[in-house]
Amino acid sequence: MPAGHRPKNSILCPHCRRLISRDEERCPYCGTASPASWWKNLSFFNMLRDPSQFVRLIIAVNIGMYVISLLLDPKALTASQGFSPFSFLSPSDRSLLLLGSSGTYPVFQLHRYWSVLSANYLHGSLLHIFFNMFAFWQLGPIATREFGGWRMFVIYTLGGVFGFVVSVLVGIPFTIGASASVCSLIGAMLYFGKSRGGAYGNAVYRQLLGWAVSIFAFGFMVQGINNWAHGGGMAAGAFLAYLFGYQDQRKEKGGIKILGVCCMLATGLVLLWAVATGFFYMLLAT
Repeated sequence: MPAGHRPKNSILCPHCRRLISRDEERCPYCGTASPASWWKNLSFFNMLRDPSQFVRLIIAVNIGMYVISLLLDPKALTASQGFSPFSFLSPSDRSLLLLGSSGTYPVFQLHRYWSVLSANYLHGSLLHIFFNMFAFWQLGPIATREFGGWRMFVIYTLGGVFGFVVSVLVGIPFTIGASASVCSLIGAMLYFGKSRGGAYGNAVYRQLLGWAVSIFAFGFMVQGINNWAHGGGMAAGAFLAYLFGYQDQRKEKGGIKILGVCCMLATGLVLLWAVATGFFYMLLAT
């Protein structure tokens, strides 16, 4: 048989990813019932069983929202603004506002309270989304390993929301970006490192402390960086890590998974609403 060829009557178990017969009623390795069922092999259901895929999903949603923000108002891309790496392929402010940017104006004037969630998935330029997603790609798998996928996603979601709530309360008029959520994972990992201790915990703490200092230093040096959202996200992440614990302390249980599903549904509904209403209002304006 050629190398890499898989018999047609064999599949990978959707849960443990081991090679089994398609005719198995239960996986002989992990006990998953009806492993050949088509719905159990959909990527969404695979993600529910393997929450490590949350990292890829979050990155994909961020990229999708960024592309939509460009397509919503394509005329902004042709406007002559001069080249700058910080503004290259920047969506228009109108596009970002329609899709759920947060801040005092959207929240207090337009009553878009849901924008404290949607703003976590919007970005102002190609460089902006690249740096945020690169940081998340580095940090997300580590946080997933130490906290579990559901806890990671809850911390990412709620920490980002709290970061934008803080920035709204201190008077930031217009703000977007996944950095508040990324910073919430930094805060969670700082708590993990300090709490766990030992050579590994201390190494994690020192590395993430360096990340935190660099983020705040960059925020003070570059105009337009929302350090309030960064700080709020880190504080929320550390508190949520203390509240929920990590894998070495206690495994994920049903309660955190239910909260994770609620965060997933809330995020999906808010982003769908933002996209639908964004295109609707843009069509009305044309």
